[in-house]
Amino acid sequence: MIKEFEGKTEKEAIDKAVEALGLERDEFDVEIVESQKSGFLFKKGKVIIRVHVGDDVEVAPGGTENPVPENDFEHAVVDFVQNVIQKMGFPGKVSVAFREQGKLGLTIDSEHSSILIGRKGKNLDAVQLLANVVAGRLTSDDVRVILDSENYRGRREESLVRMARKVGEQVQRTKGSKLLEPMNPFERRLIHTTLNDMADIDTKSEGDGLYKQIRVYYRGVDR
Repeated sequence: MIKEFEGKTEKEAIDKAVEALGLERDEFDVEIVESQKSGFLFKKGKVIIRVHVGDDVEVAPGGTENPVPENDFEHAVVDFVQNVIQKMGFPGKVSVAFREQGKLGLTIDSEHSSILIGRKGKNLDAVQLLANVVAGRLTSDDVRVILDSENYRGRREESLVRMARKVGEQVQRTKGSKLLEPMNPFERRLIHTTLNDMADIDTKSEGDGLYKQIRVYYRGVDR
C-alpha cells in the first residue's frame, strides 16, 4: 500500500502518517516526494512524503491523510465547496489541508482536477472566491480560504518565480520592458516581490479588474 502525507516539515508529515495509519515509524518506508521552502503564497514550508507499507502490515481502518474539519465553520466551508463542485458536474472530496493564523487551506481530490483548476487556475480561483464570500458571512474573524488541487498553487508559484527571474534578466539585458500575462492579486504580489531586489528593474500593474498585467521595465526608460 502506498499513501501520501503532507506537513510543514518531514517530521510533521511522518507524524501524520503514524497517526493516520496506526503504525510505528519502523513499520513503513518513507520517500520524500516534494519539499518546498517557504514562499509568498504559502508562508510555511511544505513537505510531501510517500509512505510504502508492506502487504503483511495491518493498517488501522478509517485513516485519513488530511485533518478533518474541527468546528462548525470549517464544516460549513468544506460542505459549501463540496456542493459547488458537485453542482458543476465535477464531484470530488474536499479536505482540510492546513490551518494557519487567518488562513484555512482546503484541497480537492477529484478525477476532474484538471477541469476544476482550469486554465491558469481560473476555475480554482472562482470557486475560492465564492468560498471566501461564504466564509466572510459565517464568521467575524478574518479568515482567508485557500483552495488547492493537485498542489497546483505550489507548482504555479514555483513556475511564476522562475518566469519572473528570467524576464527580469531579459529586461536587464535589453534595457526595455515586457508585459506579462494577466494574473490574480496574489500572483502579482509574488512577481513584484521576486523582482523587488533585482538591480535596475521595476514593476507596475496595468489594467482593470481582478486579473491585471504586470509590466517589468528597466529603470530610467521612458515607458
